[in-house]
This record gives sequence, structure tokens and C-alpha cells, in this order.
Amino acid sequence: MSESHKTPSDLTASIADMEGDLTAWRQHIHAHPELGFQEHRTADFVAEKLEEFGVQVFRGLGKTGLVGVLREGNDTRSIGLRADLDALPIQEENDFAHKSTHEGTMHACGHDGHTAMLLGAAKYLAETRNFQGQVNFIFQPAEEGIGGARAMIEDGLFDQFPCDQLFAIHNAPGLPVGKFGASPGIVTAAGAFFDVKFTGRGAHGAFPQDSIDPVVLASQAVSTLQTIVSRNIKPSDTVVLSITRIHGGEAYNVIPETCTIGGTVRTFSLDALKRVEERMNEICLGLAATHGAQAEVDFRTIFHPVVNEQATTQVAGDVAASIVGEDNVLRDLPPGTGSEDFSFMSEQVPSCYLLLGNRDDQHKTPVHNPSYDFNDKAAVYGASFFARVTEETLTSGGG
Repeated sequence: MSESHKTPSDLTASIADMEGDLTAWRQHIHAHPELGFQEHRTADFVAEKLEEFGVQVFRGLGKTGLVGVLREGNDTRSIGLRADLDALPIQEENDFAHKSTHEGTMHACGHDGHTAMLLGAAKYLAETRNFQGQVNFIFQPAEEGIGGARAMIEDGLFDQFPCDQLFAIHNAPGLPVGKFGASPGIVTAAGAFFDVKFTGRGAHGAFPQDSIDPVVLASQAVSTLQTIVSRNIKPSDTVVLSITRIHGGEAYNVIPETCTIGGTVRTFSLDALKRVEERMNEICLGLAATHGAQAEVDFRTIFHPVVNEQATTQVAGDVAASIVGEDNVLRDLPPGTGSEDFSFMSEQVPSCYLLLGNRDDQHKTPVHNPSYDFNDKAAVYGASFFARVTEETLTSGGG
């Protein structure tokens, strides 16, 4: 190893020296958020930085996704490190200098921070090269429910860039800065979105006897669908069913022809998700038939559960502990009912999806909130993990 190479013992300090860069990159991305499959400017920024670091860049996987590749020596081992690029359709309520410049769009989930952390690791690894094998820096588009992971996989992600192990990090406002979560098994829930359209017969609001009222049907469905969780699912199975939208009619004195409800379902197993779908169809079609109406159910499975592979998660936890100490690594967190389309990648490659503490006195807002902002103090920990796990798994001495 040449004198320019950093040793693992000073890795965190070396990346800490980049804190200003990590913050500048993150805040630049935050100020210019883009929705899924529209991350053209963000992908250009990432590609420019990777090329500046000396990392080879491959564009166009999953439309706006990209992969950076760094190889050292002839070792055939490889590792994948993944970050997400997209923002959310939320109007930002913050007023700091780096607030969103795009009306109605903001980084309310911390993907700007994830991207900056992975860039920091790429810069460090390109400078030090204290590993043998290939590092694949995977920058995924469209994580927020529109299929970016699947799109990259379908475009040949793991055929072109095989990975022996895969690691991803998501910030956690519920954990203090300086803590990691690395738990084996199920980490996040399977998730589905649904819409149910009831079609009846419109009429004057003063003459309901002339109608088949779809608003009444939709209202009954909102209540009845809740019995799926309480009466059709085993109490030991975690299932969440939330109606999050309802729309019908435009006038006070008109019973509309149609009324639509929509929402989301979260489960820890695909079997439970299938059972919910079956019962939703039975309930909604049955209600409609009882009243002489029609129902159309559109139930879309968007996410599978993220399942952390045991050995890979052990490695991740040990690496995290080498950075922050064992007392600051949570290895038995219960799974959460949020969802992540990293699940489709974790089905292809032994993976670990870690949580990274994001909370301090100034950062307590949950994700998907218009006042959320990624905590830049957390970036050095995430970048250090990505760099250290690469050096540990692709050790210069071989596997």
C-alpha cells in the first residue's frame, strides 16, 4: 500500500475532512429537486462529480439511473453501494438558503443526503484505493413508488455490474446522529396502492330515489374495508390499510355518477398482501352488486419487503460498530411499516439496508413532511460506512 493510502484507523477523520464538500453537494441537490424518472439535472451532477474523481460512469439504466465503477487489481470480487436520487411532490415550507427552487417539489425524504454520502465514499475510495476488486456505485432513480429499482434491474443492472453483496442506507429521524440500525430479516413492509371506483346513477340531490348513490357506497366501503385487518388477517400478522383519498361530485345539489376512494396497504408478507387484495375485491364488488352499482378495483403491488441477509447484515453491523462503537449500533430493531423499492434489489443480491441516525435538536421533523431537511452532520457517518464496508469486504489481502 502506497504512502498516499489512508489506513482504516483514520478513515472517519479523512472523510470528516470532506464535510464541507458533502454539505455543499447535498444542499445543491436539495435546492434542485426532481421527481422520479425526471432526475436529469441530478444525474448530470452526480456523473460530473464521479468523473472528476476518476470513476467510470455508465448512464441510462432505469432511464435516469447511473452506475459508477471503480476497479483496483484483478480480483473478481465486487460490492454494490446504492443511493436514491428522486424527490417528492411536496411544497417545501422551509426558508433556508438551500430550500427548493422547484415549485411543488422537494427532497422531503433525504435522498439528497444519501446521494451526497455515496459521492463522498466514491471520492475517498478513488483517492485511497485500499481495496481489491470492483465497487459499483448505484444511483437509483424513482424510488418513491414508481419503480426505479425494477427499471434498473430490467435494464441489466446486475448482469452488467454483478455484486457479491449490496448495501444501502436510509436516514432515520427517529435515531440520534451517530447511531446505526443494522437488523437481519425483514426491515420494511411490502406495499400496495389501490383505487376503487364506484359507478352508480347520478340524480338531483333533492331526489335521491332516482339515484344509485356512489357516495354512500364509497362511505360504506371506507368502514367495511377496515374489517379486513380486524377480521380476515391473523392477529400475529402486521397489516396496515389506510384510506387516504376520496373524491366524488362537484356540486352541492347533484348526486354524482361516480365516487372513487384510494389508499395504501402495508404488510410484512406477500401472502398477507394477496389476502388483502382478495378481500378488497370481494367487499367492493359485493357492496356494488347489493345496490345495483358497479365497482372497479385497481390494486397495485409497488414494493416487496426488504429482507436483510444474515451474513451481510452481520458484516454491516460490525463495520458500523468500528465507526461509532458497538453501543451505537442497533442490531434488533423491529421492522417498520414503511416501504422501499430497494426490496427488488435485495431479492437479487445478498443485501443489508441500514438506518442512519439523523436527529439532533435542530432536526426532529419526520420524512415526507414539508419542513423536513436532511441533517448534514449525519453525512460523514454514512459516507464513512460506505467506504469502510468496501475496504472490509474487498480487503487488499483477498477473500
